[in-house]
Amino acid sequence: MYGPPPGELLAGREEAVRAGPPLQVRAGDWAFDGAARQLVRAGEPVAITPKAFDLLGALLEARPRALSKAELMERLWPGTFVTAASLAQLVTEVRRLLGDSARAPRYVRTVHRYGYAFCGEALPTEAAEAPVRSDWLIAWGSREVMLPEGESLIGRAPDVLVRINAIEVSRHHARIRLDTGPPTLEDLGSKNGTFVEGKRIDGPTVLRAGDQVVVGPAVLTVNRSSGATSTRRGGATTGARRRTPRAPG
Repeated sequence: MYGPPPGELLAGREEAVRAGPPLQVRAGDWAFDGAARQLVRAGEPVAITPKAFDLLGALLEARPRALSKAELMERLWPGTFVTAASLAQLVTEVRRLLGDSARAPRYVRTVHRYGYAFCGEALPTEAAEAPVRSDWLIAWGSREVMLPEGESLIGRAPDVLVRINAIEVSRHHARIRLDTGPPTLEDLGSKNGTFVEGKRIDGPTVLRAGDQVVVGPAVLTVNRSSGATSTRRGGATTGARRRTPRAPG
């Protein structure tokens, strides 16, 4: 399966893309670190299955909003038929690891005949050092996120900078590396590939201002914050350098 041609964002899917740093919060005697994909309790790392980690991340991310069972199952097992019992097993695992109880929940609350919600108080974990921001950014629709120096991930997992919650997207789909020069993009062995200007990439690819990157249903535009580079207006890319995207082939 190949991604949609650049410039064409599937209707109703744009809201599935979330930007922001990986979730890092603390509650009680435990801490959730989305960047390191680690759960720590009483200062010690806790062994947690990947899907239970993703479930906890989804509930923390949505707090205090309740998530339906259908929404959670689609996020954890996209495009796969599973029963509510599988989800309940993950909830049990999360509660056990957090020292929580279904009868007297401090963290994970059951919403009768609907789903689950995070009901505790979780505070952002202060980073030891704030990431160094650059003048490069990724934009889609009316939104944009500045790229920090170093590595940033694009994918479906909770620990990525740009999250695209769609079945066509791998958990860790692609990686952007930014040092002193222009950013480079690399596909991380995804099933459906990553496209730059209509061409599926097969190795580290240098990005230029105005390039369009297709990951599943999302069309992302790489830009610079400087006024000398291309900008977005009304959803289209404008500026000194404008190229007509080519459909993947």
